[in-house]
Amino acid sequence: MELVIRNEELGMNESVLTKRILTFFTLHSSLFTTLALAENNVSAQLRDIKPLLEIPDSSFYIYWGLIGFGVLLLLGVLFFVVKKLWENRKINLAKGYLEKLKAIDWKDAKHSAYEATHYARLLATDERKKELFSQLEPMLEKYKYKKEVDEVDIDTKNKFNLFVQVADESI
Repeated sequence: MELVIRNEELGMNESVLTKRILTFFTLHSSLFTTLALAENNVSAQLRDIKPLLEIPDSSFYIYWGLIGFGVLLLLGVLFFVVKKLWENRKINLAKGYLEKLKAIDWKDAKHSAYEATHYARLLATDERKKELFSQLEPMLEKYKYKKEVDEVDIDTKNKFNLFVQVADESI
C-alpha cells in the first residue's frame, strides 16, 4: 500500500512504475551477472599464479658452521701459541742447565761429578752432544760411588769443557 500511496503522491501511474522496477531488476541482475563473470575471470587469472615456493633456508647451518670454524681457528691459533711458549720454555730450561754446568765448582769432585752427569744428560739432545756425553760419562764414573775420591784430572775437565762449549753453541 505504501507503494500505491507513493505512486499517487508522485503522480505516476502503475505501468511506468512497473517498467522502472523491471529496468531496475534487469540492471541489477545484469550487474550481478557481470560481477559474477568478473569474479570467475579473476579466479581464472589467479589459477595461473603458482603458489609460493618454499625457498630452502640453510642460514641456521651456515651460522653454526661459521661458529664452528671460528672455534676451530681459535683452537688452532691457541695450540700454536702454547706450542711456541712450550718450546721457548725448553730453550730457557736448556740455558738454565748450561748455566748450572758452567757454575760447577770442581773442588768437591764427587758432588761435581754427580752434578755434571745430571745436567749433561739433560742437555744431551742431539747426536753430537750425545756422543760427547757418552765419552764424558765413563770419565766422571771414576769420581762417583766412592767414599774418598781424588781431584778431577785435566783430561776429564777438558772433555767436560768441550761438552759445555758444544752445548753453548747449540743453544
